Amino acid sequence: MGLSHERTMKTRLVLASMILPLFLVGCAEVQPTDGPETPGFDLQGHRGARGLLPENTIPAFLRALELGVTTLELDVVIAKDSTVVVSHDPWMSGTICTLPSGEPVPVAEQQTYRIFEMTYEEVAQFDCGSRGNPRFPGQQKMNVAKPRLHDVIAATEAYVHEHGLSPINYNIETKARPEWDGTFTPDPETFTRLLHTVLIETGVKDRAILQSFDVRTLQIGRRLDPSWRLALLIGGEDDPGLAAHLDTLGFTPEIYSPDYHLVDADLLRVAHARNMLVIPWTVNTLEEMLRLKDLGVDGLITDYPDIGVGLLN
Repeated sequence: MGLSHERTMKTRLVLASMILPLFLVGCAEVQPTDGPETPGFDLQGHRGARGLLPENTIPAFLRALELGVTTLELDVVIAKDSTVVVSHDPWMSGTICTLPSGEPVPVAEQQTYRIFEMTYEEVAQFDCGSRGNPRFPGQQKMNVAKPRLHDVIAATEAYVHEHGLSPINYNIETKARPEWDGTFTPDPETFTRLLHTVLIETGVKDRAILQSFDVRTLQIGRRLDPSWRLALLIGGEDDPGLAAHLDTLGFTPEIYSPDYHLVDADLLRVAHARNMLVIPWTVNTLEEMLRLKDLGVDGLITDYPDIGVGLLN
């Protein structure tokens, strides 16, 4: 998910100052077309605020809250001791992570550092923030480990309470694929149940969305807890269309979440007719944010909530 840094930074430095003031005057008149009722535009901080702070870390989530997002978007995997860990990859990335010894994780060997084969105590010894991310050179570097989902929720709920904010929502992606079963992840039933248990224990299940590209976890989630809101993630390559995706899933989820390049007026019309919200990923320039909001999307996922927060006004 995401665009090039060059385009993003150009947008942040130039377009934000030129277009945003005009947008704020008229955005109150923009309404989703033919869509289901929604309490408002849902701005989701992708992996917290990946463009600003190390992805999927507590500092990134707190920064997103500070900026004013309505939903925190994050990814989870499962450790050897059944801990639900917040991480995009089920291994230690050779791009951003550092070994306990202080050496970078070798890119060629990164998939041998499987979180599914580590206890959380072992996971926490890896620093995945001090090196930064070459895709986001403006990202603040800091020594930070991949957190437990329990700890992310505890920290964000405490922040919301301390600052008198509205309750925050969580959009949580299960990083599951059939070819990863038993190697990088547990079976999808175990994966989904472990996540559900954390959400029940922390009391945020009713504010949490289960999202995935893997329809199996969504199918299990619907069977396990029919009240659980679900989001179907859709990639951008060789897309067979909305109807084909829903046929594969077997039911209509609450949210349809495609690559933003796939979003047009026809997609929104059909999705809204099925009473689905449309929340595309990952939208990192003001031009695209404005275009999509004018089309009538119900929210968007961005690495740069500092740019997107203007859409909430």
